[in-house]
Amino acid sequence: MAAAVFPNLKYSDSLTVVGISVCTAVVCEAISWILIYRTTSYKSLKSSIDKASKKLETMKTDSNPSKLSVKKSKTKKIDRVETSLKESSRDLSLFKFKSGAVVALVLFVVFGLLNSLFEGKAVAKLPFVPLRIVQKMSHRGLQGEDPTDCSMAFLYLLCSISIRSNLQKFLGFSPPRGAAGAGLFPMPDPKSN
Repeated sequence: MAAAVFPNLKYSDSLTVVGISVCTAVVCEAISWILIYRTTSYKSLKSSIDKASKKLETMKTDSNPSKLSVKKSKTKKIDRVETSLKESSRDLSLFKFKSGAVVALVLFVVFGLLNSLFEGKAVAKLPFVPLRIVQKMSHRGLQGEDPTDCSMAFLYLLCSISIRSNLQKFLGFSPPRGAAGAGLFPMPDPKSN
């Protein structure tokens, strides 16, 4: 297939994998926009997270408590805002879950298609010899002993990660800044120990 698209190009397989990765990222973001980003529920959750994170930031920077009772009430207010922020972030993650399932299905189908097209074929040459653990990923499914050969799976993985995250930032779909550490499995709170 790649030979038919780019018949005289030296890097035709690599360009095909990168091109399909770009197209897949655009399709996945379109699906996410349809199922998530254009809805009023998402917009209200995102605005509540933004407001709570700004409020928390200003409360933490205003450290001028002179009395012990003022300090305790301020700590309680900060804890309430943090709890509200965590709940909103969790709700946002659960809201994104349905789109994540559809996107995962699309990525699974595309990966299977690419895997059948480029099975056992090196699509790129790495300019260095990777570490042993990376070499197992980059040389997955390839015959031969050349450690600089790059499989389709490794190139597609690298392209998908970099292109999709940059596309989300470009389109303004990255998560709100207060929701960065949140999610279904947030980091434990050190104060609760």
